[in-house]
Amino acid sequence: MSWSGTFSYSWSPPRGPSRLSTSRTELIHLGIAYAVLTFDMLLIISQSTLLGTGSLKGTVVGILRISPALVALAAGAALTGFVAHEMAHKVAAQRHGFWAEFRVYPIGLVLSLVTAFYGFLFAAPGATMIGGMSEVDAHNWGRTSLAGPMSNLVFAALFYAGSLATVKPFPDLAYALLFLAFINSWFAIFNLIPFGPLDGRKVLRWNTGYWVIAFVGTAAVAAICFSALYYLGPTLGL
Repeated sequence: MSWSGTFSYSWSPPRGPSRLSTSRTELIHLGIAYAVLTFDMLLIISQSTLLGTGSLKGTVVGILRISPALVALAAGAALTGFVAHEMAHKVAAQRHGFWAEFRVYPIGLVLSLVTAFYGFLFAAPGATMIGGMSEVDAHNWGRTSLAGPMSNLVFAALFYAGSLATVKPFPDLAYALLFLAFINSWFAIFNLIPFGPLDGRKVLRWNTGYWVIAFVGTAAVAAICFSALYYLGPTLGL
């Protein structure tokens, strides 16, 4: 997500725009969000791939069975699905001369943990804050907002292509890549919903055609990835 400076979390943007820069504060906030999202992914993976219960017992037992490979999978999903998404917003904004840094949203962090515990994820632990961009500047807001979902779509396509290349020699790896592809497409769809502070609302206000193409295309990719997961999972005993 990319939000204006009316964010409820306290922050102080520097005077004047900066290009492709960061700060210690941003790195700390991004690290916190990344750690929480990785744990969220572990909660979901521990339930969906091991027990599929969504219960306290299922979550606890599933976590006890987590392997380094599943930790790596969760970390990869959080990195490509969330961190890269937010950094795409940041780079797009800064390349056009605006101040942009990521900030966590404490309530969003807690909400993501609660939803992950029940087997689904409301991933809104923070957002890329943008300073200097007028609220009525639909063009810059639209293309900056579209950058995040498009980064997810690129990752989804790459992971899906990788799964096709590895499905016969390494089916377990192919399944993991399909999972990463689906997660990225899901992040894109969620953020393209034209509601509230989500990216979709800004993209739709900027260009309806671009929003339709992005949303329909991402939904198609997500459906393909989900269908492939559904087909491949039983063959691996999942």
